[in-house]
Amino acid sequence: MKISFDLDDTIISTTKFSLEKESLWSKIVRAERIRLGTIRLFKELRAQNNKIYVYTTSYRSKVKIKLMFLSYGIPVDFVVNQQLHDKRVRKRGKNISKFPPEFDIDIHIDDSIGVEMEGMKFGFKTIIVSMDDENWVNTILKKIEKISIN
Repeated sequence: MKISFDLDDTIISTTKFSLEKESLWSKIVRAERIRLGTIRLFKELRAQNNKIYVYTTSYRSKVKIKLMFLSYGIPVDFVVNQQLHDKRVRKRGKNISKFPPEFDIDIHIDDSIGVEMEGMKFGFKTIIVSMDDENWVNTILKKIEKISIN
């Protein structure tokens, strides 16, 4: 399965949730800090043979995003940033913040209720996680398991 993650306020925030300890490499490349539990979650998803994508509305470069995760020892398979989204989705006349089906993504994980509403309207699966859910990793794993069974 291909599972994508939003960045801002889902994986990255300096004030809204606890963060992973910086690795030596993350300090060297000046990577942004990631949410506590991200390393465990990504490793578990990989162990289940899932592909991990990032789907963000930010203008960060794809290389910068891939390097950030790699510096924590958790490579991502593919990155959709705002530039790629505009090129592939907006070019086709779709006025939507995210459209995972365009990139063959099975489930998108985000913090935005608006993205969940778009998923219902346009027919894609989302898992919405709260910034204050300290058990967010298990929440996601359980919801993915439930979606996989159905």
